[in-house]
Amino acid sequence: MRTILTADAKAMGQWVGEHTAEDLRQAIAKHGEANIVVATGASQFEVLQALVQQGGIDWSKVHGFHLDEYVGISTDHGASFCRYLKERFVDHLNLASFHYLRGDADPTETIGEIGGRLSQTRIDLALVGIGENGHLAFNDPPADFETEKPYLLVELDEPCRMQQVGEGWFDSLADVPTHAISMSVRQILKSAKIYCSVPDARKAAAVRGTLEDSVSPEIPASILREHQDAILVIDQAAASQLGDETRASLEQV
Repeated sequence: MRTILTADAKAMGQWVGEHTAEDLRQAIAKHGEANIVVATGASQFEVLQALVQQGGIDWSKVHGFHLDEYVGISTDHGASFCRYLKERFVDHLNLASFHYLRGDADPTETIGEIGGRLSQTRIDLALVGIGENGHLAFNDPPADFETEKPYLLVELDEPCRMQQVGEGWFDSLADVPTHAISMSVRQILKSAKIYCSVPDARKAAAVRGTLEDSVSPEIPASILREHQDAILVIDQAAASQLGDETRASLEQV
């Protein structure tokens, strides 16, 4: 896994947006279409803003898949990831298709329908982030590193739910759903390329664990170190707890 260090979240988003755009162009040239997994949350604000501004992409040949979503959240809720993706990504582009995970639908049916499509699709690249507890998508620790199911119905741990309050998506812990639909770890790793964007000092401990501790379900994002083409992109704030040896190995842009 490569690790890229940028000055701040804006520079991180610009770098990821530009490189993602080039990967999409190459996938379309090679396969006639491209398939991308798209994440949400505060880590993706600058990434998606930069990506939708890139030129030279035939978006009518791009198919999108939704990474995760709360169970029981309607699309008009302020914390809905469906709403987030529609407003920040889908509405700006002429995509061939986008496969939402509807939080207000039956989760079993959603997992069966979208998971069935995903399992038959070549994924060219995935945009993901890391949670404050080290989670990858909504795979909280200890994450399931073994299942081949494309999507899982998961229970969210308290640190994950508190992060959602801290970021302002919900007013209190009691308001945060207890369950979510999440793309599985193994399904994420099936992506040909992964960009993991992590800004902010709140994620510094998770970044340190991801890079410096053993690969373990207790630090779900650490599994990215075993992917042949994963790129972790962090800003200076997120890198603030890294040891000197790790910092010396980072690629600065």
